[in-house]
Parts: sequence; structure tokens; C-alpha cells
Amino acid sequence: MSGVLVIAEHRRGELRPATLELITAAQAARRDVAASITVAVIAQEPERLVAGVSVAGVDEVLTVKISARDFDADTYESVVGAIIRARKPALVLLPHSIDSFGYAAAVAIEGRYGFATDVFQFRFEAGGIVATRGGYGQKVNVEVDFPGKDVVVLAVRGTVFKPPESAASPAVVSFPAPGVHSRVVSREFIEVSTTDDVDMTTAEFILAIGRGIGEEANVERFRKLAGSIGATLGCSRPIADAGWLPKSRQIGQSGKTASACKLYVAMGISGAIQHLAGMKHVSTIVAVNADASASIFGIARYGIVGDIFEIADALAGHF
Repeated sequence: MSGVLVIAEHRRGELRPATLELITAAQAARRDVAASITVAVIAQEPERLVAGVSVAGVDEVLTVKISARDFDADTYESVVGAIIRARKPALVLLPHSIDSFGYAAAVAIEGRYGFATDVFQFRFEAGGIVATRGGYGQKVNVEVDFPGKDVVVLAVRGTVFKPPESAASPAVVSFPAPGVHSRVVSREFIEVSTTDDVDMTTAEFILAIGRGIGEEANVERFRKLAGSIGATLGCSRPIADAGWLPKSRQIGQSGKTASACKLYVAMGISGAIQHLAGMKHVSTIVAVNADASASIFGIARYGIVGDIFEIADALAGHF
């Protein structure tokens, strides 16, 4: 095999959204049309997840039956390593997630494969794969290549790629799990509670605020506006870094991607490249900024040069 291997991620019997995003990423990364895409489903009952990964672009599903009920890093390290050795893919994609943190680096070190984490873009070039990730606190983009590596393992940032929408009928092949001596015994699964349960990746209408709001006291003003017009309140990185809104509401390269958003109203946001990375799937962007030269006007479908507080008051007056 010289194609792409995707490692499916699931939790409590349900596929994680990142799995389907990786399939889209795999399609974009094919070296040529003949390169195959294989999805490996590693689970106690992998057959239950086959339908979920049988989507456009997938050529084959590998089912690997294991004894562990919940995620186990030792098991995944052993199984993923065995699949790579047997199938010899040119590229292995897995989510940049808390689960992959437990086994991805170990797999890469054991096999002496190329490896990069938090990747949001990659491509095949004549000399091999080139991956792009953030550096220096996401202030710059760094391109990484892997000279002399026949296999490259990439942990891909979530919500960057849109999941495929149509179903398919890939071949389903069983892969025998190697013997594993796990150091972990799973006794109970406990969901982690959060102080802010908003999921910006599923919001269809977002009102986002930036440093143009001036001070923290003005956040509540825009929160009320968002509520009155039926929008989800989001923000740029300076607002989240200042602690004025939770990080879960940050849109951008180091935050969330507005992957489901159809209408995005940006108020007081200049349009730094890191923020624009989180808006690339949005079909309609409305920018409001007092600075006519703000970068965000370059990608906005509609732009208003004016005071964001006056515009906010005018909007509120109609609802």
C-alpha cells in the first residue's frame, strides 16, 4: 500500500467528528488518483462503526477487534504499529487529540517514521510530504518536511476540514490484532464537565468580537446583542487571551474553525491571518470596523466602515 491510512477515533461507541474530517484531508493529500484511502477502526466491536466511516473517498475499512472497551494507549500503539508495518502507507493521519497524545509519538519513534503534530495543512511534493503547523504560539506558520522517510505520521488539527457528505461502499477487511500487554485497566468513564458548553464548530450564525470593543465591560453588551439576533457569541484571540470570554469561543488558527457557519458578523476584528484561518468555510462574512484599511474587509462579502457600538445599537433596535 502506498496510499493514506486514517486511524478512526471513537468514544463510547460513537465516532468522533475528527475521523470524518481526516477522510476529507486524506482525499486532498492523495499523491495521485490511484492512491487508496484506508480507514482503520480499532474497537471492541468495530463492525458497529463501519457504516459511519463508509463515506465518499474511502476505498477500504480495516476492522480490528480488541478486548479493551475504552481507549487504551498501549493497545493503540501496538495495533497501529502493526498495521503500518503490514500495509506500508506513505501517510498516516490521526486526530490531534488527547487520545493520540498517548500513542502517536511512540509509534513514530518505534518505526522511525516522520512525525508532526497540530498539522492544519499538508501536501505531496516531489521530495515527499510537506506539513504546515503553527509555531511560536501560533504567531508564524512552520513548514516541516521529512527527508528520507517512507512513512509519515501526522496528527491533524480538528475542525480544519469539512467531513464528506455522501455515503460509499468501501471494501471491509478484518485485520488481526497483535497480542498486547496493557499497563492500564479501565474501570470507569467519566465525562469532563466544562464551564462553557458552546461548540463553535456547529454554530451556523456567529457574532464575533475583537479588540475593537475596547474593554471587558463591553462584552456583555455584545452578548445581549448576539442573544437578541439569534447568534452565537464568538471572539478573536485577544479577547480569549485576556480572559474576557472562554477559549472555547475563540475563532482562529489556535482556536476553533467555524466549519458549519453560514453567516459570520465580525465586529471590531482587524482580520489577522490567524483569525481568518478559522473563517475559511464561512459562506457569508459581514465585517464592521472603524478602520477602512482593516484586513478583514479583503475577505468579507459585506463591509461597514463605522463605529461598532452605533451599529450594535442599530441592530438591537430592530429586535
